[in-house]
Amino acid sequence: MSRLSFLKSKIVSISDANKKINAWKMQNQEIVFTNGCFDILHLGHITYLAKAADLGNKLVVALNTDQSVKKLNKGENRPINNQDARLTLIAALSFVDLVLLFNEDTPYETIIQLKPDVLVKGADYDPNTRDKSDTNHIVGSDFVLNQGGKITVIEIEEGFSTTKLIEKLKN
Repeated sequence: MSRLSFLKSKIVSISDANKKINAWKMQNQEIVFTNGCFDILHLGHITYLAKAADLGNKLVVALNTDQSVKKLNKGENRPINNQDARLTLIAALSFVDLVLLFNEDTPYETIIQLKPDVLVKGADYDPNTRDKSDTNHIVGSDFVLNQGGKITVIEIEEGFSTTKLIEKLKN
């Protein structure tokens, strides 16, 4: 298998992700899940994802589709990179095992279907917030905890954000 074919094999549908995850769980592999736009890949993203991968055996990353990024009001011209480019960039990271898209406003349904053991978000979220209307609430945390899983937050790499990069490029 060529390296590009291997990379592309990590980009899967929700049903294929579910099959792979079920097989990994039968091998007692701990599944870590995170999500985001990951529009312009930068050091903050790499650090975050590498630390997330260290929390289990397999890292699954769900990316917002282009359509769902636009709904998040990240900016008029966002995403900068389309979903195919973002999928490929994240799949190219050696510590990412699967990458898939979700089109909903939140990854809640994806989390329910995949049943990860560990749900990870940045430390700008609060793992103790149970109020779903709170912007610091980690979507899916209730489900993961009820399944016996863990919720973990990872400190954000200071000075790195896609929005800040875009602003820097404009100046």
